[in-house]
Amino acid sequence: MKKLISVILAITMVLGCASVAFAGVDANESHSQIPVIRISGDGEALYDPEGNKIFHYKDVAKLVKGDSEVGEENSEMYKEMAENLLPTIVKGAVTDDWDDMYVALEEEISKIFANSLLDENGNVTNGSGLSEKRKAEMANKRANDQKGPKGFYAWEDYWFHYDWRLDPMETADEFNSFVKDIKASTGCEKVGIMATCLGTNVVMAYVAKYGVDDIQGIGFDGSVVGGAEILSEVICAKFDVAPVAVARLLRDVEGLGMFSMDAFITETIDMLVQTGALEGIISTTEDLLYDKLVAGVTSALALSTFYTWPNYWACVCPEDYESAKFYVFGEEGSEKREKYAGLIAKLDAYDAAVRQRVPELLREIKDGGANLGIISKYGFQMIPICATSDAISDQFASVPRTSFGATTSTVYDTLSDEYIAQRVAEGKGKYISPDKQIDASTCIFPDYTWFVKGSSHSDWTSYELKIMLEVATADRQLTIEDFPYTQFFVYYDNINEAEPMTEENCHTEFWTADESIDKPANIFDQMKVSFDAIVRWLKALFEFLSAKIAEG
Repeated sequence: MKKLISVILAITMVLGCASVAFAGVDANESHSQIPVIRISGDGEALYDPEGNKIFHYKDVAKLVKGDSEVGEENSEMYKEMAENLLPTIVKGAVTDDWDDMYVALEEEISKIFANSLLDENGNVTNGSGLSEKRKAEMANKRANDQKGPKGFYAWEDYWFHYDWRLDPMETADEFNSFVKDIKASTGCEKVGIMATCLGTNVVMAYVAKYGVDDIQGIGFDGSVVGGAEILSEVICAKFDVAPVAVARLLRDVEGLGMFSMDAFITETIDMLVQTGALEGIISTTEDLLYDKLVAGVTSALALSTFYTWPNYWACVCPEDYESAKFYVFGEEGSEKREKYAGLIAKLDAYDAAVRQRVPELLREIKDGGANLGIISKYGFQMIPICATSDAISDQFASVPRTSFGATTSTVYDTLSDEYIAQRVAEGKGKYISPDKQIDASTCIFPDYTWFVKGSSHSDWTSYELKIMLEVATADRQLTIEDFPYTQFFVYYDNINEAEPMTEENCHTEFWTADESIDKPANIFDQMKVSFDAIVRWLKALFEFLSAKIAEG
């Protein structure tokens, strides 16, 4: 049950990185002297050879909700899946032999993702990929100078579209070809790069293979090349469905306008969390089944959903990589290791060339003469399937990873006064965020790294895009001193505005993380928290029933 919750949350949330926000950006005003190539995450819909969209992440939400759009044929498929799985679950419960259930689970879930899965070598077998429209757009951009009538290049003219499932090392070859073609068609000696989410994996693979001789500058925003806990911890037994984190996540998505929660529902969730009822349900399930099922279920769900996609594997954190391979493919010499040897070879090649060399590659960008800018976002609850669900994060990845080295507190506290005093004494006080949760001085490049509070991983604001554009096209390395935003700024999604962070405006979260409530120190504190939660819930229940009676 715990793993199933993990997968549902992961599928419906992780792939939302494609929701790009362009509000407030005028492409006619945001321009440069050189072309800027943009590469993003997994938002590009993929199609089969007949032009039909293959199964895409947005469709998962419809399945979970039972949306009528899935059709009668799909409804029958899900009914058949349940019928096929039930006997294997019963057998496992009776005999404590779950092997048949693992096999059935992988086979049945694979039916949902069949059109998007890659084969055991990490290759496309059904001809799916970019739409013909995208291919035509790419061909046109390669062959034609897109300079505007005023002699400038608009920042959004050069999108590099790609099949985001594939091996970043292979995609890097196509990216290199695109860079060369754009240089040739425009006559420019250099291009700029703006990379977000999964696109950062491709760009870093490109740097590893081809260097930066053709590059003026690179802007990374919401990078996952240093690892993303949402894709890393879920497949290496470092996950934990924390009830309080679930409650905070719901407030995040409500605050971002994804849906609206009734006050009674909110109080009910809080009551279940703060009385320990929800934790009890999860713990009981964990005690009964979790330890027995974790390895087999992890492998079955990984290989039937999106862990045949090398670019998702590229988001696994360096310290988790070997463990993740074990949970997905089994131990050395296992049948699955043999079957997926081709895919594993690709994963290992990326690991050696990029994942284990990220700090070195970042320095190679600078040593090669290219500009570099890094944007890290935070102020949101990490997706609660992660063991590190109390990390300062953008929902999908923690700030230390997206910033390449910042030191942070957790959501429950701030950096200690002693720590801050030491940094101030060392002359590094300017790198401490006004909310005292981040020390940027420990980043690989602290003067080229910005932090945006109030911008989630799925939101690429106009302010972030403009910083990346300026860094990627400037004739020198720009630093935080060259921008009006300061190193730390807050973003207000509801009005698409940003301002420098201060101690007064820095509390942008949609929730309050109170350790005394979330983690009571003793039984007496727990009793008080539970009593207060029940009282609030009863009050909310009374108001809810009164409203219903008034409605007639």
